[in-house]
Amino acid sequence: MQSDFMIIKALENGVQVIGLTRGQATKFHHAEKLDQGEVLVVQFTDHTSAVKIKGKATIQTSHGQTESE
Repeated sequence: MQSDFMIIKALENGVQVIGLTRGQATKFHHAEKLDQGEVLVVQFTDHTSAVKIKGKATIQTSHGQTESE
């Protein structure tokens, strides 16, 4: 099975990327902090159903590109 993935590029220092679990109760299960210019590739899995991004970043998916503020 091939899962969707996203590419996240920090546009400032301190961008937080937080993975959220699947299941009856959504919980935080992983967090990364990126500095300006750093890139993180994330993939949805059996355990990860959502990703929360705090800070200015460019997010690219198979559906297009957007920026967080």
